Amino acid sequence: MQYAQIAGMIDMIHIGKLFLILGLTFLVLGLIMVFGHRIPFLGRLPGDIHIEKSNFQFHFPIITCILLSLFVTLIFWIFRK
Repeated sequence: MQYAQIAGMIDMIHIGKLFLILGLTFLVLGLIMVFGHRIPFLGRLPGDIHIEKSNFQFHFPIITCILLSLFVTLIFWIFRK
């Protein structure tokens, strides 16, 4: 095989891995969107900001976002190894 063909195959392997990771990510996000209301702690952790007044509501789940970010980072780190 020529170098260009081998380089093309290596690129296709990386693209395939990328599609697998993106597909799994979309699958997990879809499951969270469908079944997220059944997860009791999601968005209601200590440290999540929720302000409610007579005609105003503000909700910012900062701790939930940080934990989800750490979880996704761990998953990507495991796939990278």
